[in-house]
Parts: sequence; structure tokens; C-alpha cells
Amino acid sequence: MIRSTLVPGVLVVSALVSCAGTEPGPEETAPVPQSTPQSAPAPMQADVTITGEPVAPSVASAANVQATFSYSGELTQGGFVRGTVPTGTASASLGEQVLDIAPDGSFFAAFDRDSADSLPLTATLESGRIISEGISVSPREWQIQRVNVAKRPGGSSEAWWKRREPEWNAIQEARAKETGATGWTQDFIWPVKGRISGLFGRQRIYRGEPGSYHSGIDIAPGAGVPFVAPADGVVVLARTGFSLEGSLIIIDHGAGLNSAFLHASRIVVEEGQAVKQGDHIGNVGATGRATGPHLHWGLKWNAARLDPLLFTGPMN
Repeated sequence: MIRSTLVPGVLVVSALVSCAGTEPGPEETAPVPQSTPQSAPAPMQADVTITGEPVAPSVASAANVQATFSYSGELTQGGFVRGTVPTGTASASLGEQVLDIAPDGSFFAAFDRDSADSLPLTATLESGRIISEGISVSPREWQIQRVNVAKRPGGSSEAWWKRREPEWNAIQEARAKETGATGWTQDFIWPVKGRISGLFGRQRIYRGEPGSYHSGIDIAPGAGVPFVAPADGVVVLARTGFSLEGSLIIIDHGAGLNSAFLHASRIVVEEGQAVKQGDHIGNVGATGRATGPHLHWGLKWNAARLDPLLFTGPMN
């Protein structure tokens, strides 16, 4: 079964409280490309390419053979897909990103905020056969503000980087950890409910020069309000004093997927601790570079930045 669903969400958004600077964003790695206007979700490509000699299954096992990929999810920029690989798959990839395949053949993959409109989903079977199909990724219309002022110099000076480098390295090392967590299989919940003060993907254009886009979603329920783990995982970073993020928690959900929670006033978990969905992990604050108390929640799958709203649906 192959299907795509888009979360309908209508939110009341306020920009009064938000991140003045968030977790390491595109400005620290590469220039941000222009966003793509939204259109209706493109139909999924059904063409499947198979190369190599087929291997006939035995009569007893024929009923259990899955010849192609099966998946569903949010097939749009900032979205994701969950599914299973063809029977006998030795390795699989989405574009150039190698997928983690669970023992039962299930996998998770996702699409960056600026993903191309089509990506190949490819499996290499143990027999040497290759099965590949294209996934259509629908573009989205981002909240873009064009201002007639020059872009301010970023924090790329030698003095800035001297302070920032140890923080950056700690974040990269945390996100590279493989804990075996299985939270990626769950339907995510909101870590806290409150006023949405910043949407994923929003961006300013300064006299034609793009600034970095907002890499997560900001929730402003009030200072000191507890927030919880949106899915099962393992805490891979829980530290205070980061220049941008303030008090920062990162949870690995497995399969390359992780959550980051910024600006906390209090951290109640430790690095290496396993957490369950709904466990209290910290309290909302305004530490680091923030204009007021709020929780910035960012999601990443390997290098791709994702929209948390597509994982939870609208806030009830």
C-alpha cells in the first residue's frame, strides 16, 4: 500500500515570542536556497525499475514475498515516510542517504525543508537485483518576509567561532550517536501545548539576500511549564550554557531521527537516560538567545530538517 496524507492544520500564530537565534542552522553550514511556492501534492510516481536476474521464491514462501516498497507518510518538504523494504533487501537508500532497516524490514526516511520535488527510493537485494522508484515530494509555501534592510553580519568571525565550535561539536557528536531507540515507529505527541509563536520554515529575505530559516516550531505556554518527550528515545545531550540554545536537550528516536529542545529553564533528565513518550524532560524557559520564554522544538533526520507539525498534527 502506498499513500500520502497531508495534515490539514489551521493555527493561530503569534510572533511575539520566538527564537532570536536557534540551534545550529543552515547559516552555519551552507547558504539557504530560495523557497519553492506551494502547489497541490504531486501524484506519487508509480514507475518501478528492477534490474538483475529474478530469483523465484519457493511455493511455501511465495505468499510472504514483498516485491516492492510499501510506505505511507507526509510526502512533502519537511515531511517523512515510514514503510517496509522489498523482501531480501540487503541495503536501501533515499536519494544518497542510506536507510536504517529494522529486522522486520521496516524503515523511516524524511524530506528536508528544501527537498527536491522527486527522490529515488532504492533497494539492493541480496541477489544483486536493484529495485528503484521515484517518490514525489510536494513543495510548500513558506512564511517569507521581505525587508528592505541589509542583512546583519552573521556569527562567523574568528572570535565567535572560538566560542561556538565546542558547542557545535557537542551537538554534532550527540546527533551522530546510535542508541537503538525505536521512537521513530510511534505517532508523536506535542511536548507541550500552548500558543504557537513561530512556525517551521519561516524566513526573512534582506534586500534579496536570504537569512536562515526557522529550523523548528516555537511553543509559548508560559515560563516554567513542564514539557515532555514526544516519543520514546534516549537522551544524547542534556547541558546548559549554550550561546544560542541555552539549556539544550537532544533525544535520539532511532533510525537517524532526533528531537532538540531549546531555551529550557530546567533540565530533569541526564545523558544516556532512556525516556518514554510523555515523560517529563524539562521546563520552558528563555535561556540562550530568545526574546521570551518558549520551547523551540526541532526535528532532524540525519542532515534533513523536518516540520514537527507534520508529526503531531494540529494542536487540539
